[in-house]
Amino acid sequence: MSIASATTRTTTSRPGSYAVRDAVTMFRRVMKRALRYPSIAIVIVMMPVVFLLLFTYAFGGAIGAGIQGPQLTGDYIDYVAPGIILMTVATGSIGAALTICMDKTEGIVNRFRTMSISRGSFLTGHVLGNLFQTVLGTVVVTGVALAIGFRPNASLVEWLAVIGLLIALATALTWLSAGMGLTAKTVESASNLPMPITFLPFLGSAIVPTDTMPGALQWFAEYQPFTPINETLRGLLMGIEIGNSAYVALAWCAVIGLLGYLWSRAAFTKQTKR
Repeated sequence: MSIASATTRTTTSRPGSYAVRDAVTMFRRVMKRALRYPSIAIVIVMMPVVFLLLFTYAFGGAIGAGIQGPQLTGDYIDYVAPGIILMTVATGSIGAALTICMDKTEGIVNRFRTMSISRGSFLTGHVLGNLFQTVLGTVVVTGVALAIGFRPNASLVEWLAVIGLLIALATALTWLSAGMGLTAKTVESASNLPMPITFLPFLGSAIVPTDTMPGALQWFAEYQPFTPINETLRGLLMGIEIGNSAYVALAWCAVIGLLGYLWSRAAFTKQTKR
């Protein structure tokens, strides 16, 4: 194939094998950037660790004393740790918005547009890279929780279900964050847009049961996405009845993931057509 014919190929005409190779290349690029600039990953991990220590040692005695019934099967850390793990996944989604917006504002996306690479590999590489970092951060936070007294009694099957649920949520939130990064005008705004997602678990059952909240807030807490996800996570880890929370949690993950995927693909297509 001549150089002229190679340069005229469009990014949408590459076979599947090339698309996979391009996605892997983009994934490696994202990971190399993470190694060179680890501050984002460190902040994403440190924030949940700080909250875990704060709610365990500073507020745990007072808050735990007010929780009654089957929701608290041991120390307060057994109640709050699943919520902090969930927060870690939500916090990890910020990374995708930041790195994608950085590429967009620095002109890298325009350079990729002129190259013979798969159009979807850019987003796929970012999503996979952010997902990998989120999983690592979740492992670190879970390890800290275990070290300070978190004692789940989940079986192997329940642990696998927990891992699957967390990966499903991380994937969904990363696609949503990717859309935010592509539509943000600056890196600063890209870092601020996903922040409500980070703190949304606190307005659910992550810290206290929803039935302890006042009227309007209780209604919001019961019907927002993170409450059924958190109840499923806590139930699997601590052996508590979860009812239909698992189905609702998976439905929310599917809806968020689909909306995020469609939004990010539409935003990226618009970006590359400029």
